[in-house]
Amino acid sequence: MGETAVMADHRVADELQIRNLIAAVAQMADTGTVDEYMALFAEDAVWAMPDNPAVGVAASTRVGRDDIRAGVVERRAAGLQGPGSHALHVIATVRVVLGAGDDATGHAYWLFYGDTASTPVLRSMGQYHDAYRRTSNGWQLARRAIVIS
Repeated sequence: MGETAVMADHRVADELQIRNLIAAVAQMADTGTVDEYMALFAEDAVWAMPDNPAVGVAASTRVGRDDIRAGVVERRAAGLQGPGSHALHVIATVRVVLGAGDDATGHAYWLFYGDTASTPVLRSMGQYHDAYRRTSNGWQLARRAIVIS
């Protein structure tokens, strides 16, 4: 196999790993432990969330794992996400753009459902504008800017 083919194989593998990361962030928000969820974030990650009155979440920008963890704990305490919340994050229309090295960006559409144990209700929807970084723990979420549609 030539050098170009090997490079293409690595880029495909990186993109698949990032797509799995995007899915894991959504799934761990709904069903994982806080530690499982936080392991998906780079140490210095940034989480930028606008005001979302439809679900009762105020705008905030959280920087670093400890600050992001605090936001996760707050949303779980409010019953908005996590095991037993009957919430479901659905990811659709994902585009990943690999950089030249250990960085990549992505853009995904999302839908957030509540009441999934009975009659699911679409609570909100929007877009994720992400940055990813390859670390010693694999690809991790480095920045997520949430846009509410």
